[in-house]
Amino acid sequence: MPDPAPATAVEGTEGHDPRVCDDMTVEVALAVMAGARVEYLTVCDGDDESTGLVTRGGLAVVRNSSAYTDRIRLRDVLDGPLPSPGVGECGRDPGVPALSR
Repeated sequence: MPDPAPATAVEGTEGHDPRVCDDMTVEVALAVMAGARVEYLTVCDGDDESTGLVTRGGLAVVRNSSAYTDRIRLRDVLDGPLPSPGVGECGRDPGVPALSR
């Protein structure tokens, strides 16, 4: 039986799997994406409310930057709010995460 293709598209804003907590580190998130064969993760806060998306490419940019430390959490590098159905990356360039402090 062939392996299923990795998930890459976002169709809507609710019910995306896998959902992860925003206190997860970048390294762990990259491992989760590799294991789940997905290109993005839906990030949730402590109340399990979706707060944004992170992409594999965006996290790779963060990990390869000179400012990277192993303590950077997903809440620090969210790509932005979840897109509405049919809308692209909310006006951001893919792979260029916003760093907030």
